[in-house]
This record gives sequence, structure tokens and C-alpha cells, in this order.
Amino acid sequence: METELSRQLGIEHAIFGFTPFPEVAAAITRAGGFGVLGAVRYTDPDDLERDLDLLHRHADGKPYGLDVVMPAKKVEGVTEADVEAMIPEGHRGFVRDLLARHGVPELAEGETSGWRITGWMEEVARGQLDVAFDYPVKLLANALGSPPADVIARAHDHGVLVAALAGSARHARHHAEAGIDVVVAQGYEAGGHTGEIGTMVLVPEVVEAVAPLPVLAAGGIGSGEQAAAGLALGAQGVWLGSLWLTTEEADLHSEALTAKLLAAGSGDTVRSRALTGKPARQLRTEWTDAWDDPAGPGALPMPLQGLLVAEAVSRIQTYEVGALLGTPVGQIVGRMTGRRSVRAVVDDLTRGFERAVTRMNRIAGRSDT
Repeated sequence: METELSRQLGIEHAIFGFTPFPEVAAAITRAGGFGVLGAVRYTDPDDLERDLDLLHRHADGKPYGLDVVMPAKKVEGVTEADVEAMIPEGHRGFVRDLLARHGVPELAEGETSGWRITGWMEEVARGQLDVAFDYPVKLLANALGSPPADVIARAHDHGVLVAALAGSARHARHHAEAGIDVVVAQGYEAGGHTGEIGTMVLVPEVVEAVAPLPVLAAGGIGSGEQAAAGLALGAQGVWLGSLWLTTEEADLHSEALTAKLLAAGSGDTVRSRALTGKPARQLRTEWTDAWDDPAGPGALPMPLQGLLVAEAVSRIQTYEVGALLGTPVGQIVGRMTGRRSVRAVVDDLTRGFERAVTRMNRIAGRSDT
């Protein structure tokens, strides 16, 4: 499963695995893919340094990357307290009432929220980069599109490729003009923040829009056959996130959540603003239903919503409140039916890819396969 981009990065398979878990990222890299550690949950640079150190030690000298969340425009001087002050009291009351209806206990005394999306903030994201560039990361991806121009320049000065996610050809062209090296075409089916265009339509549009820049296909890809379809559409690799959530190396800290993922079908997800304020595909729960209900106050814009619900999400996860318990995940969740090692997942992807190529060669009348 080799492409020009995989050869450039020195990896065996053009499988790019995004994950919040350093052990999973390292295992993807060891299996011949390219592990990408998500940085959005790291508010303390020391924690990111600890996990990048773990990833580096366990990657066996093979390449890996980092995914950050940075707005394209540089914004300085805005603190978390400034943003917190913008949250209406009515929304805080809605959260309190929702948790009370489901009997969600308070966190124990002295326990703080372990779930807090603040990586979007200028000071936090740039602190992450200060740590990252001390490691031999080969790719810096940005989930919010093109990072600020000075960040792109800094990455290039370190010999690091820069990737940006795009949900439309228009967004992809903007990334190319900004100097991005790789575009991740993320379709509607994907977990987390997505646009409204399906992967099958989006990928060839983006490939054409940014040629000759390499494009990675993302969204609705959980098998080797689906990966082959992405490459057939012109992509130079696939970007996978949801598929790793139920691997043996993943640490969701919740057997109940893992069980929900393994039992879910492809129709059990929803694009909702409930988690971050931007449409993000996740498991449908009574939490998402409440925020999407027209009778409710509606989600706040990003980043207010993420700060508003941070403690609530931690409480739901800590006490494993089943009706409210969810996580970002794509429609591919229907294929996630059992715990497997990362190596087994990669092997399954490559075997499926080979089957698809053999099948297409046979259809095309090739007799040498």
C-alpha cells in the first residue's frame, strides 16, 4: 500500500492513524503506518512532552506526527477566564438541570475536570508546538484548517510537512494557497468535526482542486477495500481515526464506553454541536438529543460550548452514565465489533487492500494477477 507520499515519509503503508493515545500512535507506526498523536486535550506542555517521549521511545525509530487545533488567524491576549465570562448563566443552568435529571454525581472533592478542549487557544497551541519541535515529528496536522503563516514557516524550517483538514474543495484551495503540503479531505461520514460533503464526492474534488499536492482520504474508511477506493479516487493515503478507539492499546478509561462503541451500528451517530459548538459526528445519546432539541437553549459557538460542558463531560465519563455517555466517532463504528490489536487492524487493512486491487485487476482483464 505504497504511494509517492508514503515513500517520501519513509513508511510501508499509506495509512495515517490519528489518535489521542500515544501507545496507539506508536503501534500504528511500528505496524508500518504513520501514527499521529492528537494534541487538543493537552493543556499542560509537560503532559504533552511526557506522551511524545513515550511515542518516540516506542516508535522504533520510525516516523510519526502531531495533530493540533489552531485557528488560521493569530489571536493573542485572550485568556480562558475571558472566554468563560462569556458563557450565559442560562446555559449553565441547562447543564446543571440535565445532569440532575440523570442523577450524575459531582466530582469528588479535589478532583478536577480531565476533559477540557483548550488546545484551540493561542497560548496553549503554541506551547504545544514548542514541545513538538523538540521531537523529530515528520508531519504537523491542523484540525481547523491552515494554521497561522508563521506556524507553517516554523514547521518548514524544521523540515516538517504541514497538513490541514478540509471539508470542501474551496477550503482545500485555501490551504494550498497558504502553503500547506498535504490536504486531508474529510468527508461527512467521519468522526469529529466534519463538513456536509460525503467522502466519495469530496475526495476527487479536492484532488483536482489542489493538484499536484498530495491528498489523504478521510471519513467512512474502515477496511482495506474502502482504503483502495480512496486511492482509486486519487488520494495518496487514508486518514483513519475512529477505527483505533476499540483497539487493545487504546485507553478510553471506560469499559462502558467501549461496550457502547462495539455495539453501535453505522446509524447510531449524529452530527451535533453538543460537544464543542461546531458540528462534530459522535455517538447519539440523550446528551446530544438534549442539545439538539429545539426546545433547549442550543449549543454555544466554539470555544464557549467546549468550556461550558467540560466538567459535565468529565462527570459523565467518571461515573459512566450510560444514557449520556458518548464520544466522537464516525459512521464506520458499525465495523468496530471486537477488540483487536493495532497490528491486527493494520494487517486487516492491508489484506483487504490487496483483495480489492486483485478484484479490480481481474475486472480490468489483467491475467497476471
